[in-house]
Amino acid sequence: MSTVRYRIEFWVFRALSWIVVVLPERAALGFCSLLGWFVGVVVGVRRADTDRHLRIAFPERDSAWRRRVARESYMHLAREGAMTLRLYRMQPEEIVRLTEVVGFEALRDAAAGGKGAVVISGHLGNWEVAAAAVAVRGVPMDVAAHLQKNPFFYRHMVELRNRLGLTVIVKNEASRLVPKALAAGRVVALISDQNMRKRGVFVDFFGRAAATAKGPALFALRTGAPVFLGVAVRMQGYPSRYRVIIERVPAGKRAPSADAIRDLTQRHVSRLEARIREVPSQYFWQHRRWKTRPELSPEPP
Repeated sequence: MSTVRYRIEFWVFRALSWIVVVLPERAALGFCSLLGWFVGVVVGVRRADTDRHLRIAFPERDSAWRRRVARESYMHLAREGAMTLRLYRMQPEEIVRLTEVVGFEALRDAAAGGKGAVVISGHLGNWEVAAAAVAVRGVPMDVAAHLQKNPFFYRHMVELRNRLGLTVIVKNEASRLVPKALAAGRVVALISDQNMRKRGVFVDFFGRAAATAKGPALFALRTGAPVFLGVAVRMQGYPSRYRVIIERVPAGKRAPSADAIRDLTQRHVSRLEARIREVPSQYFWQHRRWKTRPELSPEPP
């Protein structure tokens, strides 16, 4: 029964993908922005969470500003979902025209040093665009991703990413495959701004302790690979354009102790926070980032 459901879900997804791809860009992205507005404003999916997270992050802002950012974040999320589907159908030269990359040379040269590089990103802007922009410019890149429940959808997404030069590492196998990729001089991209229920490290994120994956810092400290933060921020106007920002995060040469892991994790989380503050409406506020508390109790309402 699950297989039948997975097939139906997959073909519905393929049909919607086809519509998004064949429509003119402005029409496709405009329709999806409207859909995002409907989900966030009319239906209110995770709206209470979104509003609470914005109050945590921006207590100094008034409620009208936070409502506007919340509304725009839903529209942004839906629009970027459509843009990602269009991205997978683009040729490399189209992606180069779509993106302006700041800091690319530093990443390329660091990765060529023999230890690869760890690029840490978050749910800001369009993280798929960020990875594709680097890969199509000739830097071999692996991306870590969760294994999806729907096998048809997962295989399809792997094929699309491979088409752009992105090799997918299943997160369950990251501890084995990431060091190998770094030793081969590849760049490994990791998303590191989701709540960790277990085995995370607590660092400050918008003034509140947030349970954060320690894998990126651990990989970097164990292998000596340089660390970068990478984000792709949408620029205003059409046709779509993105500014991909790649910046070095000092990792030092310390052994991977608990303190060293926490310090490096705090550094890359603080860099991400600074980028979010520049364009808060392009962040995924719907995620329950502060759900796990240091005392291991649920987040209060």
